[in-house]
Amino acid sequence: MITKKHTPDQIHLYPLLFEPIYQYRLWGGRRLSDLLSAPLPSDGPIGEAWILSDRDDHASMVANGPLKGQTIGQLLKQWPEQFLGKMSQRFHRFPLLLKFLDAHEMLSVQVHPSDAHTELLPTGETGKTEAWVVLEAGAESRLYAGLKPGTTAEDLQRALTNGAVADHLIYFTPKSGDGIFLPAGTIHALGGGVVFEVQQNSDVTFRLYDWDHIDPKTGQSRALQVDQALACIDFAQGAVGPVIPLVETTTPVERERLFHCEHFWLWRLRGQLPFTVGAAGVPRVLICIEGTGQIRHGSVTYTVGKGDVLLLPAVVGVCTFRPRSAVNLLEI
Repeated sequence: MITKKHTPDQIHLYPLLFEPIYQYRLWGGRRLSDLLSAPLPSDGPIGEAWILSDRDDHASMVANGPLKGQTIGQLLKQWPEQFLGKMSQRFHRFPLLLKFLDAHEMLSVQVHPSDAHTELLPTGETGKTEAWVVLEAGAESRLYAGLKPGTTAEDLQRALTNGAVADHLIYFTPKSGDGIFLPAGTIHALGGGVVFEVQQNSDVTFRLYDWDHIDPKTGQSRALQVDQALACIDFAQGAVGPVIPLVETTTPVERERLFHCEHFWLWRLRGQLPFTVGAAGVPRVLICIEGTGQIRHGSVTYTVGKGDVLLLPAVVGVCTFRPRSAVNLLEI
């Protein structure tokens, strides 16, 4: 592991690969091993792989090149403008948290606060708007998002006493490729699926209901935050379903915009011919869902395969991605 700090006159930032950070979750499974082409820790179900995280308790480490072993936070402190470009005056840490989720069992019925819920946010935290791209789903998969019309906080309070919370939730069967936008305030849950998640860099979740789960590690149920959850829910929100992708180009790559909000944009790129990625003056992140390919920057070629996350610092700018096979990439 490299712990030595490099100064800007010694090295320039380059396309960065990162090691995943695995998270035990009682609702998790073992399917992330195939997605990441790597063995999982053996100590129980793995529900999340944090593939890009700039948090004090879980900091992503560089997996390639002369900066291997340093954390994303260390790089941001050393090269804020090279890393974030025009965003460096606004953010002092990477503003997004990226994950793969394996919901083998049902996630808790939960909600995340918005930036406006300042009284509910721990010091230093932001709200949590997020979005999912469904990677695997089956006939038994179920995604809850939003409340049935007319549902009130009092209705949910009563439903908690008899386990009937799900009766007030809107649900559908997701399918592979669906994009689901979940703004802060959306009550939601997922079971029986693997998804990619992009979110604000926040770890604030309020559980309303947990399906009577018992954590086998503790023998206890998990804590609920009913009052905070009810305070955050957007009761005026309508049904939430898959977004309609906006096709921006069809050649040399099919480029679809799935999400566009104040916190992030996300495109899906599919094709076999070379195409450009990245942007001038801002960082971009590539997540490889299927296939393999290469990016050349300077005199170095970087190979990207299934499950990899490759961060292009702002100083890298636009690059050409050359597929070795048909690829499915997400770009943020």
